[in-house]
Amino acid sequence: MTASSDVPLPQLGEGDLAFGSGGRPSDGPVPRDPADLAQILHVPVTLSAVLGHVRVPVGDLLSIGPGAILELDRKVGEAIDILVNDRLVARGEVVLVEDRLGVTMTEIVRPGA
Repeated sequence: MTASSDVPLPQLGEGDLAFGSGGRPSDGPVPRDPADLAQILHVPVTLSAVLGHVRVPVGDLLSIGPGAILELDRKVGEAIDILVNDRLVARGEVVLVEDRLGVTMTEIVRPGA
């Protein structure tokens, strides 16, 4: 399998993967050169702000039309989920920015938390 890329990828050396005795990457930070980060700054990701969820049977879904109200699993004022590429990264609140809706982040979610 071959891959082509417009962005040159750095070559990894033995020091780039800090594995502990359990065969997993260490929990400590791996020092990086800022130039390494510059190579991924233009990679597009999908950011989503999820107001809530609802589960409905297909039969009910087929009868939904304009003016229908779907009751979500969140309460008014409860934090919404902010996802990057379908992974939860933060929580926030819906805000009004001039005549548009926006989201202000209120909490960063740590991996594994």
